[in-house]
Amino acid sequence: MLDKIALTLSIIGGINWGLIGLFQFDLVAFLLGGSGSLLSRIVYALVGLSALWCISLLFRDTDTEDHRQAEAAH
Repeated sequence: MLDKIALTLSIIGGINWGLIGLFQFDLVAFLLGGSGSLLSRIVYALVGLSALWCISLLFRDTDTEDHRQAEAAH
């Protein structure tokens, strides 16, 4: 569950950065009262932490035990 939350927040951050790069529009700041507001800073921090968490996804073994057993049976 934590992986999905982190991935979702990272996607939101990526979309926001895309909007900033393409249109100079910060959606998070627009929705939450400016880039310096407390809520915006919390979202930025959560997105950053989520991105760090998602780094671990690159190094995990994605095969589950059930998948390994199914392969062994064949």
